[in-house]
Amino acid sequence: MTAETQVPHQSSRRLRLQTLVWLRWLAVGGQAVTVIIVAFWLQFPLPLLAAGLLIGSLAAANFYLAVRYPATHRLEPPAAFALLGFDLVQLSALLFITGGLANPFAPLVCVPVIISFASQPIRYSMILLVAAIAATTALAFSPFSLPWYSDRAVSVHVVMLLGVWCAIASTTAFAAFYVHRVSSEARQLGDALTATELVLQREQHLSQLDGLAAAAAHELGTPLATISVVAKEMERELGGDERFREDVQLLRSQSERCRDILRRLTTLSSGDEAHMRLLPLSSLIEEVMAPHREFGIKLELVEKSERAGEPVGLRNPGILYGLGNLIENAVDYAREKVTVTVEHTPHEVVVVIEDDGEGYTPDILTRIGEPYVTSRQRDDTAGGLGLGLFIAKTLLERSGARLTFANQPGARIRVAWPRALMEAGNKTLYHPG
Repeated sequence: MTAETQVPHQSSRRLRLQTLVWLRWLAVGGQAVTVIIVAFWLQFPLPLLAAGLLIGSLAAANFYLAVRYPATHRLEPPAAFALLGFDLVQLSALLFITGGLANPFAPLVCVPVIISFASQPIRYSMILLVAAIAATTALAFSPFSLPWYSDRAVSVHVVMLLGVWCAIASTTAFAAFYVHRVSSEARQLGDALTATELVLQREQHLSQLDGLAAAAAHELGTPLATISVVAKEMERELGGDERFREDVQLLRSQSERCRDILRRLTTLSSGDEAHMRLLPLSSLIEEVMAPHREFGIKLELVEKSERAGEPVGLRNPGILYGLGNLIENAVDYAREKVTVTVEHTPHEVVVVIEDDGEGYTPDILTRIGEPYVTSRQRDDTAGGLGLGLFIAKTLLERSGARLTFANQPGARIRVAWPRALMEAGNKTLYHPG
């Protein structure tokens, strides 16, 4: 890939405030309902005032956020960290006065940590994880007893408390890092697909320039002809006036020049329109190979089938870009030679790209096509994000191709389409969605 497309990651790290507000209202409701059931239905002794103040503080803070900021507001990482830290402290304090680790709701301390690992930078999430483990440790030393029947005492052995602490700490750490891994992969894939769409849009835009040029020539022809006529009349009337003669002659000459340019554009478009829209397989391969012949690497084309029966399809920017990228990578890593083999049958069209380089390393070979994975042992392409091969693979697969990567002994890429998709009558291939 000549110029890697970079996609910013910062916007994906900004948590939507409304999402957090809804989760906090759910926490307020759950805590309030639990306290009411324990205190008034089960009639267990409970520090109602302290519990009410803690729940009320969370509700008040949430109400302020809902009123102060619009629903579309997104939190910067420090602000999200502060809110999640507040939630952790509030929940830990409520658990502390209601039995500590003996409280069956103690594992909920992991919720703010998991939310942070799913949406925030790792440095903030790690601080929150350490704070959660510290809070869990403090809960183990809570002097408050679990709300229970007044005539019965709840005694939790220290070994059981240690087991609960270990369970909460390990669950928090495991769930947090698992969520972080999954969300990071999803975010990378989303960014890479966005880059793919941008590249495809650019290629489609370039392929449409010929049609736009023809339309511009047609639309500008009439007003430019009028300008030319007026310029001739002005030259006839003012040609003898030294004040205006040079300006009028310049106006007429430039209008004639514009008409010549538009005439060439119109001729080029009308003459090449069919060629630009319909592309035989041999022309497609030659078009993607041509830009890479001047880099000191021998680029050889092997045609196993006769051109007389080759498929002819509509010009597809995705296929042109994808194959061009694969050939460019092969040229970059080849020692002396790259071979492109083309074969078509009544049912299949196959393009094989082989180079005499070192090939793919075993670990890369199993991960080819993932975003942000470089394609070879070294990465000296511009940008170096490892998006080039992912974009090429994605665009080709959208066109209906199946890609196979191997080492024999250099890198070998086999791209195969059902022939029906390569024919001009099939629109699905050339309008991927």
